[in-house]
Formats: sequence, structure tokens, C-alpha cells
Amino acid sequence: MAPVRRRTDRRALFRPLCPSPCSARHIAVPVAVDRRGPLMSAIGAPVESVRSLVPARLDRLPWSKFHWLVVVALGITWILDGIEVQFASLIAPVLGGPDGGVFDVSTATISRTATVYLAGEVVGALVFGRLSDKLGRRRLFLVTLGIYLVFNGLAGFSWDIWSFSVLRFLAGCGIGGEYAAINSAIDELIPARYRGRVDIAINGTYWAGAAIAASVGLVLLDTSIVPTNIGWRISLFVGPLIGIAIWQLRKHIPESPRWMISHGQAEAAEAVVDGIEQRVRSDGQDLPEVDERQALEVRDYPSISYRAIARVLFRDFRSRTVLGFTLMVTQSFLYNAIFFTYAQVLTNFFGISTSRTALFFIPFAIGNLAGPLLLGHLFDTLGRRKMIAGTYLVSAVLLAVSGYLFYLDKVSATSLTILWCVVFFFASAGASSGYLTVSEIFPLELRSQAIAFFFGFSQIAGAIAPSIFGQLIGDGNDRGPLFGGYLFGAALMAVGGIVAIVLGVDAEGKSLEDVATPLSAFQPANA
Repeated sequence: MAPVRRRTDRRALFRPLCPSPCSARHIAVPVAVDRRGPLMSAIGAPVESVRSLVPARLDRLPWSKFHWLVVVALGITWILDGIEVQFASLIAPVLGGPDGGVFDVSTATISRTATVYLAGEVVGALVFGRLSDKLGRRRLFLVTLGIYLVFNGLAGFSWDIWSFSVLRFLAGCGIGGEYAAINSAIDELIPARYRGRVDIAINGTYWAGAAIAASVGLVLLDTSIVPTNIGWRISLFVGPLIGIAIWQLRKHIPESPRWMISHGQAEAAEAVVDGIEQRVRSDGQDLPEVDERQALEVRDYPSISYRAIARVLFRDFRSRTVLGFTLMVTQSFLYNAIFFTYAQVLTNFFGISTSRTALFFIPFAIGNLAGPLLLGHLFDTLGRRKMIAGTYLVSAVLLAVSGYLFYLDKVSATSLTILWCVVFFFASAGASSGYLTVSEIFPLELRSQAIAFFFGFSQIAGAIAPSIFGQLIGDGNDRGPLFGGYLFGAALMAVGGIVAIVLGVDAEGKSLEDVATPLSAFQPANA
């Protein structure tokens, strides 16, 4: 075999290896680059690597006020989405229905606006996910929040079904972009030993948003209190008002130092971490020394192409792709099938009036919120594989049992709600773990795009589910078809649990760079 030609950046040979002041955290070294490698062919010139302790320094930080700032300022996304989806369900009968509603359209037409919103989320995730990997997390989580605030607020001034649909689509784009940029930023800023519980809890706060919307909806959508054509409009301002309150907090969140060191901004990344450490010390906390052996040698990496993304997902990380796809799709199908048809079940099978269905959503949302908050720490202690498999399998068994009791007509609307609170106590933690999984098992350079990819597929599955279960519900005279649907949903969750056992990644307590080596991490040409 012919020897590999190597080329060294000659200018680097004349630079001091340790700049003044000398720091082992950041040392530029000459790098031999294989001309056949993807980086060389992409930029056509040799590069120099940077040896950095930025990831290790971030992971060894104790929990501090800075981390609470990250959680509050960035975690608000899931609350906002919960508010929007819940309000969409509650205002649908006001906007359209058998009597035409405010917009004088059919039930089927107004139901499609929920699909339009979900489609906007998919488009936003794919577009802004790519931009987040290319331009940085901070720029995007400021832009996406702004898009949501503007267009969801404008949707409150809609004059017909078309203006409402377009504005809701654009608001959905903002929320979808948030999912990709925010999950990446949170994982890259939170210390490894806390990453699991923080991600699980934040994703679970979606249900806090749903509970807020259900509670507020009892007032805003009560026509004896607020006029019909006013209440639904005000409901669309609730999320943006919360978002505006958070806007200033986000300005204090720095760019992800991990993203910076892979994009030629190593010195700036060091400065960001210096600032975070200074804030931690000012709170009276001591910082342990960092082992120099934990240094990561990285190089400026070009924007990753779609072809390279496909290679990473479907060749290099094939089993992880199967894992992420299975976890995200199964939980999304189950959740959307149950959540979006819950009101129909209560109305058609138990005779609950439309105005009272919100009362049943509140305990359902609380059960969904409690699961991630109470079980989240176990994903860091017992481990990812055990907890993901456990939550998926337990929720599958409980759903099958509750479905069977429903089929036998042994439950009331109240007891069925209680049963589902227990089911989704576990299912909610499992669903949140799907987002945690896809955000930490792929390389940094395509993290946001990987999240967007799996989020998009899960939303497609989620969009299909309500239509299927709506057909199974029918006129409420036969429980058999819906029981079959519940068994199918339980089987899907069981499949997710089994796949987690077989293909799960033991990422608890590990640095993101240990879970998935960055593409920008330097490997010698002859390695």
C-alpha cells in the first residue's frame, strides 16, 4: 500500500506551543492532515488543532445559580408548547363545528389547524436545527422565541380560517426550532452528572403548560364570563406574555462553549467558561482541579453536509438511529392518540359535556408532570437503559390493563382519569427520555439536526394517531375498536422498552464527548 501523504501547516512550526500567558487548557499544535480525509477535501488546506479542557471544566461544575438560569430561561419552551397544544384543543369547538363556529367552518376543517401547527413545528425544527449546528445555539434560541412570540400573538387577531392557519403554522415553526436549539444548548451547558434529570424534568414541564392552559381556559372560554369572540383570542396571548417575561433572561445565557471550540472559537469558549466559573465562585462554591488528561483535541470543522449526516446516522451510528427512532415514534403515537381524543372519549362514552372536559385534563396533566419530576434523578443513578426500558414497559402493561377495564365498562370517567394519571406518570418520564436520548447520543456537530430529524418523524406519527383513534371512537356505542387501539398503543410502548434494553446507551454520568466523540475531535492521520 502506498504511504499516506501528510502535510503540516508550516506556519504553526514557528509559533510558540504555549502562548503567553501559558495555559494547558488551550494549546495550538501543528497537525498532520491526511489529504484523503473528509476535512481536507472539504476545505482544501491543512488545519491546526486546539487542545481544550472546556468540556471537562463544564462537567466538573457544581450545581449553581447559573444552571438554574439555564433551566428557567431555556426550559420555558416546553411549557409554551403545552399551553399552545392544550388551547388548540380547547378553542377548536369555538372556532368551528356543526354550527360553523366563529369562522363558520366544519369540525374537520378546524381540526386540520392542529395538523398545520404540528407541520410548522416539523419545518421549524428541520430549518432551525441545521442553522443551530451551523451558526450556534444562542443566536437560534433568541430568534426562534421571537418568531413564536410574534406570530402566535398575531394569531389572536385572525379574521378567518386561512389567516389563523398561516399564523399558527409560523408560530409552530418557532416552537419546532426551539426544540432543536434548546435541547442542544441545555445538554451542552449542564454538568454530566445532572444532565439526565434536568433533561427529563424540563421536557416534562410540557404538562405544566397544559395544566396552565386548562385552568385558564375554564375562565376565558366560559361564555358567561368572557364573550365568545374574545376569550379564544385572549387565550393565544397567554403563551407570548410568558415568553416576553423570559426574553430578558435568555440574553444572559452564553453561547455553548462546546459548539464554539469546534467552530474555531476556542479562545472565546475559554472566556465563556472563565465567566461561568467566576459566577460559581462568587456564590461561595469551590471548584476542583481538572485533570489535564481530560483535554480534548479539536479542530475547526466545516458545516456538515446532508450526505455526511446520512453517513453518520445510517452507517456510523445505525443502532443508535434505530434506538432514537423507536423511542420517539412510539411515545409520540401513544401520546397524541390518547391526548387529542381524550375529550371525545369523555363526551361519547361517559356523557361529559364539552365545557367540563377541561376539568379532567388538569389531573391528567399533573400526573404527566409528576412522573418526570419524581423519576428524573433515577436516570442519572440507576442508569439510562434500566429507566428507559422500565418506564416504557410499565406504562405498556398499565395501559393494557386500563384499556381492558374500559372495554368491560368497569370504569367511570373519574376512575379512568385516575388510571391514566398512573399510566402516564411512567409514560411521561419515558417520553421525556426519548428527547434526552436523541440529544446526547450523536456527535456535537449534528446534534441539533439529529434532534430535528427524530422530532420530525415523531410528529408525523403523532399527527396520524388522532385520526386513527377518532375513527375507533366512532359514536361511542362500541368499546371494542378503541380497546384494540389501546392494546396497539401498549404494544408500541413495549417495543420501545425492548429496543431500549437491547440498543440502549449507558450515558449516565458521562461527558457528551465520551458518549459520542465529536467529528471535530482530532485523530492522527495514521491512527
